[in-house]
Amino acid sequence: MKRFANLSICACLAVLGTLASGAAFSAAPKDIQLPTETAKLKPSKLAGYAVAQQKCAICHSADYVAYQPPGMNQTQWTAEMAKMQHMYGAPIDDKEIKLLGIYLAVTYGDGKGISAADLALTAAPAAAALAAPAAVHPSGPLTTAGAGAIDVQALLTSNACLGCHAVDKKIVGPAFRDVAAKYKGDAQGLGKVEVGIRQGGVGKWGQVPMPPMSALSEAQLKALAEYVLKQ
Repeated sequence: MKRFANLSICACLAVLGTLASGAAFSAAPKDIQLPTETAKLKPSKLAGYAVAQQKCAICHSADYVAYQPPGMNQTQWTAEMAKMQHMYGAPIDDKEIKLLGIYLAVTYGDGKGISAADLALTAAPAAAALAAPAAVHPSGPLTTAGAGAIDVQALLTSNACLGCHAVDKKIVGPAFRDVAAKYKGDAQGLGKVEVGIRQGGVGKWGQVPMPPMSALSEAQLKALAEYVLKQ
């Protein structure tokens, strides 16, 4: 009898354990708040600094740069950026890879072996160094009409906006429709959205920081803001 009593007790404990486990799984998930990002890239007048602020922060913290081996030269940093592009799909083109390689080599590496021509190119203001004619969508412009029409879809893709945002649902950042709803009827809404895109920030839509899009031209900022507010 004692043996059967022990078995009964074990069975009861097993059932209670199963119920407790089920209750734990059915409980609402906890809302985890990440600490505010405090790491920052080393500032520089080189154009690659603006690219790094805009593109690198999409995928990782500025701390990641500091974790790389010290003393890396331009060739090594450029190769690292190319790896980010080809292996991990980083939204950077060949010109940006070059600018990033020089900025990182000068700011975080040994800064040796960089030609005067390369330094002259990257010492130009970021907007001028990165300026390129706006593409026009083959099926027609998505925003403003005329010769200066800007392909918003190309901007969204090249700046990896769709990795964090969608039109109708939250991903990392808010849905474009939620932003449009927030500023509906606000006469200053367009300007506020432009500032938000340019400066980035954290806290307005959650604790995940949005990197600043400081390399965009005024026309590109306006086109993106108008697109968001039309959703």
